[in-house]
Amino acid sequence: MTISKAIIVFLLLCFLSSTITILCDPNPLVCNETEKHALLSFKHALFDPTHSLSSWSAQEDCCGWNGVRCHNITGRVVDLDLFNFGLVGKISLALLQLEFLNYLDLSWNDFGGTPIPSFLGFMWSLTYLDLSFASFGGLIPHQLGNLSNLFHLRLGGGHSPYEPQLYAENLRWISYLSSLKLLFMFKVDLHQEGQWVESTSMLSSLSTLLLADCELDNMSPSLEYVNFTSLAALSLLGNHFNHEIPYWLSNLTASLLELNLNGNSLKGHIPEYLGQLKHLEALSLGYNSFDGPIPSSLGNLSSLKYLSLDGNRLNGTLPSSLFPALSPNAIVLNMANNSFSGPTSHFLCQKLNGRSKLEALDLSNNDLSGELPLCWKSWQSLTHVNLGNNNFSGKIPDSIGSLFSLKALHLQNNGLSGSIPSSLRDCTSLGLLDLSGNKLLGNIPNWIGELTALKALCLRSNKFIGEIPSQICQLSSLIVLDVSDNELSGIIPRCLNNFSLMATIDTPDYLFTDLEYSTFELEGLVLVTVGRELEYKGILKYVRMVDLSSNNLSGSIPIELSQLFGLRFLNVSKNHLMGRIPEKIGRMTSLLSLDLSTNHLSGEIPQSLADLTFLNRLNLSYNQFRGRIPLSTQLQSFDAFSYIGNAQLCGAPLTKNCTEDDESQGMDTSHTTDENEEGSEMRWFYISMGLGFIVGFWGVCGALLFKENWRNAYFQFLYDIRDWMYVAVAIRLNRFHDNLRRLLGKQED
Repeated sequence: MTISKAIIVFLLLCFLSSTITILCDPNPLVCNETEKHALLSFKHALFDPTHSLSSWSAQEDCCGWNGVRCHNITGRVVDLDLFNFGLVGKISLALLQLEFLNYLDLSWNDFGGTPIPSFLGFMWSLTYLDLSFASFGGLIPHQLGNLSNLFHLRLGGGHSPYEPQLYAENLRWISYLSSLKLLFMFKVDLHQEGQWVESTSMLSSLSTLLLADCELDNMSPSLEYVNFTSLAALSLLGNHFNHEIPYWLSNLTASLLELNLNGNSLKGHIPEYLGQLKHLEALSLGYNSFDGPIPSSLGNLSSLKYLSLDGNRLNGTLPSSLFPALSPNAIVLNMANNSFSGPTSHFLCQKLNGRSKLEALDLSNNDLSGELPLCWKSWQSLTHVNLGNNNFSGKIPDSIGSLFSLKALHLQNNGLSGSIPSSLRDCTSLGLLDLSGNKLLGNIPNWIGELTALKALCLRSNKFIGEIPSQICQLSSLIVLDVSDNELSGIIPRCLNNFSLMATIDTPDYLFTDLEYSTFELEGLVLVTVGRELEYKGILKYVRMVDLSSNNLSGSIPIELSQLFGLRFLNVSKNHLMGRIPEKIGRMTSLLSLDLSTNHLSGEIPQSLADLTFLNRLNLSYNQFRGRIPLSTQLQSFDAFSYIGNAQLCGAPLTKNCTEDDESQGMDTSHTTDENEEGSEMRWFYISMGLGFIVGFWGVCGALLFKENWRNAYFQFLYDIRDWMYVAVAIRLNRFHDNLRRLLGKQED
């Protein structure tokens, strides 16, 4: 017995010794030659425009190649990670020779609509397979069901409209992937598959199931029980389910953390049993056709952090039962675009069980009414608040200034009155402030310049009076300034060129991260940019706009405005502006829309306006412009309505042709004045010359006519001059003849 134990110990020591020797070998194993040649064959079947595979050389160890990882003992290739390598072409059959490969990621490449190779279903060692966003098309091979070791499978997405879409006739092969934990299919056509629930629910290890935009039209609503015992995340967004939420979802109480049914056609009431999903952290039911009230049972979801019910037909009052149980953990609450009515104080001003963590609140586009809540001090974690497009009235409460972390505040299109509360000056992180479409009055406060993080300031359609404060020029990060449709007066501040982001054509994206909340964007703005209201949601960072229209502004357009080279929309119409268009306006090469209409602007249209090659909307109508419209492909591409109301303007696209009088009038006011002054000077020149001729003629000739002794002396002087000139010419001619004879005589000799 003792001898056998000694033998076992000896064998163990030998094994450990050999293992340590292998691990500490200064010359580690190189990759298998067969696998190297297989990888090179794989490379040769591809086009590599970004040279991502430049390290793949026959002279180098393939274990050191970019995207390749080998086992640290055997040297066999186990990982092939070519994510976003920019590869184009087809997958070579040579991959089958990588018999120990367990990780294969070909996502975010371009395989040109070619089918997924069926031979991938014979790579038995695979545990991870990602073919998403790689432009594969055609039928998904059922052979993938052979990969019983697969934990992770991602397919679909990335195909162009000109390439075939991935599709599956059924998903029965999925049920054989007994080890699968994650199944991701995006834009895979599954409309022929009517039993996807039954097939996927057989995967006892499945924890994440995402079938997005897959043309699914039913969730097997007749089923009462499914075997998703491990399912933690279920996302079915963007399909076509035209029925109520199926009851089988209530079976997932033990495991489900995330449920996303956004963007379907689900109807009926939101079922009470969703309140039984006690571990749920994210619930997204947006953009369906749900109606009725919010079920009170949702208040039981004490772990819920993200609730999105936007874009439905939900109605009634906001339930006070949703708080306080939900509030301590909730981070995002989105109930926008419904038909909720009544006040909000009972909803937001309940006593909370602990400190609120809510960061984003969106109740916009409902029928909510009454005054805004006064209890904002209870919600100091809020960074994004959108109460726009409701029927709120009264004043903006001072307590809203206690939201010190606030980055975006939307109160537009309500019936709010009074002035902007001075407490808002304490919200120094505020990046977006939209108070447009209310009944706010008074002056735009000077302290607005202290909100230096502001990127969008929208005060459109209120009753603000007074001048635009010069302090507004301290907002160097501003990209949207809209104070249109108010009663503002005075001049346009000359310091608007301090808006440095508007003066920059290319602006880094990171400067705008404070305006959006992760995937839950609240930074959308409705702006009047091309003559109509458009919503800019998710792309606000690309907008550069100054709208001062429909006020009582006077003076001239400051030349400093032409230094905003990145500006895309400029509207100063319907004011009382005078003077000329700045000559350097052609430097604003990013302009897409320019509206100077209905003012008292005069002079010529500057030729530099033709340099605005991106301009797609121009309105110069109803001013006092004169002369010819400058000839250019750009300016003649607009219709006559862009120029009407300028009686002394001529040339295409107007029907009035230019005459010489028009050309002479086609100077701006200062040039016309100079021309008039020059004409006056010329008239006086001719008059004085005529008078000088008369005085000179009669001063000399008159005296000779009436004074005989003067006349005799004058003509005697002329005779003497004549005789002198005759003698001088005769002498010079004689000298010339003598010189000529001497020259000819020398030539004869």
